[in-house]
Amino acid sequence: MTTQVITVKPTDTVRQAVIKMALDNVTGAPVVDNRNHVLGVISQTDILQLILKYQDKLDEEIHSEHLLSQPMDTDNQSADMTLINKEFSGMKVEDIMVRSTLYTTPDAEIVEALRMMMKMDVNRLPVLEQGILVGTVSRSDVIFAIYKKKV
Repeated sequence: MTTQVITVKPTDTVRQAVIKMALDNVTGAPVVDNRNHVLGVISQTDILQLILKYQDKLDEEIHSEHLLSQPMDTDNQSADMTLINKEFSGMKVEDIMVRSTLYTTPDAEIVEALRMMMKMDVNRLPVLEQGILVGTVSRSDVIFAIYKKKV
């Protein structure tokens, strides 16, 4: 279990979430309120699906530009590209997050958390204690736990 959890707020922008996830090298993050209650999860899949949605919109209007060809913050792009980039990067996390009730607890067996992740095809689960986020457990945590037992 990871106890130093990278979280985002529902009112954060997609841009803020992308920056946080990139800088902290995580593929997803719990979305929490001010009391650290989990409201949902945002993952790289959610963000990449949003990018593809906007790329499809861009393809209908301008066929030669790609959202991934330039950084989010660049001023070196067409007016249409700038508009679409600002629209999707300014979108709120709460608009694309997965509102999930999946979670585990600190005293749960790791194999049960793994079963839930595999069955529901998720990469991580929030760890809640009395409704408060205290950590996350990921597939990578499971692999690391196996490694530690084999050393």
